[in-house]
Amino acid sequence: MTAALRLGPLLRYVDWQSGTSATVWVESDRSCEAEVRCADGAGGSARTWQVAGHHYALVPVTGLTPGSETAYGVFLDGEPVWPLAGPPFPESTIRTPAIGGGGGDDTVRVTFGSCRWSAPPPEAEGVRARARLKPFGPFGPDALDTLASDMVRDMARDPGRTEADDDTGGHRPDVLVLLGDQVYADKTSEATRRWIAERRPLTEPPWHQVADFEEYTRLYDESWLDPEVRWLLSTVPSLMIFDDHDVMDDWNTSEAWRDRMRATPWWRERAVSGLMSYWVYQHLGNLSPAELARDELYKAVSSAPDGTEALREFAARVDDDPAEARWSYRRDFGRVRLVMVDTRTTRVLGESARAMLAPAEADWLRGEVLAGHGSYDHLLIGTSLPWLLPPAVHDAEVWNAALCAGKRGPRWARVAEIMRQRADLEHWAAFPASFTELTELITTAGSGPDAPATISVLAGDVHHAYVAEPALPDAVRSRVLQLTCSPVHNNIHTIVRLGFRFGWSGPGRWLGRALTRHGRVGRAPFGWDRVGGGPWFGNQLMTLTLRGRAARLRLDQARAETHEVGKRLAAVLDMEVDTTTVADPAKGPAKDVHEAPDTRARVRME
Repeated sequence: MTAALRLGPLLRYVDWQSGTSATVWVESDRSCEAEVRCADGAGGSARTWQVAGHHYALVPVTGLTPGSETAYGVFLDGEPVWPLAGPPFPESTIRTPAIGGGGGDDTVRVTFGSCRWSAPPPEAEGVRARARLKPFGPFGPDALDTLASDMVRDMARDPGRTEADDDTGGHRPDVLVLLGDQVYADKTSEATRRWIAERRPLTEPPWHQVADFEEYTRLYDESWLDPEVRWLLSTVPSLMIFDDHDVMDDWNTSEAWRDRMRATPWWRERAVSGLMSYWVYQHLGNLSPAELARDELYKAVSSAPDGTEALREFAARVDDDPAEARWSYRRDFGRVRLVMVDTRTTRVLGESARAMLAPAEADWLRGEVLAGHGSYDHLLIGTSLPWLLPPAVHDAEVWNAALCAGKRGPRWARVAEIMRQRADLEHWAAFPASFTELTELITTAGSGPDAPATISVLAGDVHHAYVAEPALPDAVRSRVLQLTCSPVHNNIHTIVRLGFRFGWSGPGRWLGRALTRHGRVGRAPFGWDRVGGGPWFGNQLMTLTLRGRAARLRLDQARAETHEVGKRLAAVLDMEVDTTTVADPAKGPAKDVHEAPDTRARVRME
């Protein structure tokens, strides 16, 4: 019987050092030889490997031509399985960068976002009238779906067009960065709940949430079989990192949370399965072929008749001791450096030494940021959680952390722990020592004659978007921005929306000062404020276009439009980041705490 393609293909890694190789991830329905054939003669093949009855391959594609774009197809045991017949999408392609003055330019377009609840619009009987009123479901159009639709329209209008022609038009990014909550293990769709109910009673824990590896595979099927997203991920390289909902809401918020979850009979299987599925579906594609060749676990799983036990034992060890794995990674795109950091598994949760990153992970981050300082023009630090929050929210998290640590006594500590878990007070501000360390690292990277033009902290999680700029010391020459973009497809409660708006206001800042006084803690030694307006609420994606030492930022929201068009990305922010004074150290004195930095010379709205 002929092998079939279950999921994929996903174009994951494209080599920006040589421009000659890539990796393509696929899942088949049985053991087979997976092959990628490109129209220009490049290609590669790999035997599938097995985990829990599922068959996967990460196919290395070699022989690509730098500065080119080539269509490709997927073959299983020699039979064509991709592209699919029928859907009105262009061929999937692999685009490679020009290397060493090969005729291209140095533009890098990075599109990013987080928090995608992927369930389709409701179709069950009884909700059809509502579906007619809201054809994209209660959350509105999915931003990834809409990006795919806009890319198809761009290609139909001008098939030969490249992003180098106009860095403000077109929608195809060079890389798609997904900053967490790619799946929601704790918030399943109606269809998935019905499927789970056929396997086990929903009246028993973990109820409608996923319980094991097989149920995780259902989440990825639901997310990546969406036709538009499937085509998008087949033709745009992607990088990923997990956040809490990929495993569980509030994952590793605190020591008390962890102890409570470990006391339940179902948590161990959930955590181990979450790490196993993340390794298979997301993590492996973040790695280069050279990194894969050095990965002992990948060797063991891919060479065994059944890699399930090897992967399960690894995930169990990591759940017991996060130092057993490193999920963080670095990618260089020419003179653009992206350092993606795991802010979930390596936390130190004991109140006496609480940290967002364990010491070894913090040392790794510092080493990757500062390695070859001066060899990159733009530094991107990817973290699922924002470094800079609305000022009042930041102060509330610092205050809460102090109370949880016992600054106001055990009674306040108990109340504060309840607040921390219910209000998700777990961002960088909730780990004050780590917040300071990250700030010092950014300050170091942004100082001196070799400072990059920009340093951007990319984050999601908070279900809205904003741009914030800090007033750092005079020695910092780089333009430093907090770029927060979320959700790709989700919603936010009205009270939370109002709270985030209040967090930027004058009364909000006053309340923040009052909270820090009550918590007997100091406030941040520098201020920050919004740039370009906002905050913005909706399904959205943010794109950085980086060319030489110039930078342009755009925020697009998915909008429902006419019946013929359906949906379209609409720019709500489009601004050029002014880097013309980066070499000038005289940026003026550091501002008072939470005072707005002067951004007039730094950002030009268009």
